[in-house]
Amino acid sequence: MQILDGKKAAQAIKDELKLDVAQLAVEGKKIPHLAAILVGNNGASETYVAAKVKSCEEVGFKSTLIRFEEDISEIKLLEKIEELNSDPDVDGILVQLPLPKHISDEQVINTVHPDKDVDGFHPESVGRMVQGLPAFVAATPYGIMLLLEHYKIDTKGKHAVVVGRSNIVGRPMSVLLSSNSPYGNCTVTICHSHTKNLKEICLQADIIVAALGRPEFVTEDMVKEGAVVIDVGITRVIDTSKKSGFKLKGDVDYENVAPKCSWITPVPGGVGPMTIGALMKNTYRACTLKN
Repeated sequence: MQILDGKKAAQAIKDELKLDVAQLAVEGKKIPHLAAILVGNNGASETYVAAKVKSCEEVGFKSTLIRFEEDISEIKLLEKIEELNSDPDVDGILVQLPLPKHISDEQVINTVHPDKDVDGFHPESVGRMVQGLPAFVAATPYGIMLLLEHYKIDTKGKHAVVVGRSNIVGRPMSVLLSSNSPYGNCTVTICHSHTKNLKEICLQADIIVAALGRPEFVTEDMVKEGAVVIDVGITRVIDTSKKSGFKLKGDVDYENVAPKCSWITPVPGGVGPMTIGALMKNTYRACTLKN
């Protein structure tokens, strides 16, 4: 069993971007600028946005963090996004999800201009990805593809099972793994809460992507020997022995599944850092398309 270390792979991406940004500066070209919007005081969202801003600093990007109170109106938030759409200095716009219930995620996603959609959620970005055209790909699925590439995991002709069908991870993941690309060309089965014989389907998988948000859902008896397992899940579970009062668990029962795998991602330190690495790559691309 070997570890798909997202921290190492993400650091390699950031090191490369740092050199690229330094080269832009030498040539007198524009430096990438990411604008992040955070609504309310959700603890997990605070952590994620802080990590994204820190990564911008590491690679030499400019970043702007815009905070709003939980009770901001949808109209006010959309006006701010339109303002950022019109700002030529801003290359990428990130609105941290989830948003308060009175604000429509769909409306917010659709308002971000496709040229600045570094999260890859806009329908135009999704459509281009499905067609195999150059696109901003949602950061978590893109990060997983970059992780497979970093460790040179052979995917051609393999059976990949994606457990979870969200628009943010499961669906785009199935498209990318089945695409005609160096780390695609898989035969993909996408499973969900209504899938019958889930265990039997998972046992056929050469690659399992667990992305359903249920701690330790994928157990040892669902994984065949030598499988590659990608754990997208990250859930805070109460643990009084920890100073924080909780511990982070993935969608895979890591302790019992890992010995059967050829490769597996840890939680934390697997997919999470790669999501940020992919976001940085998208932001750099958004900038250089204008340079």
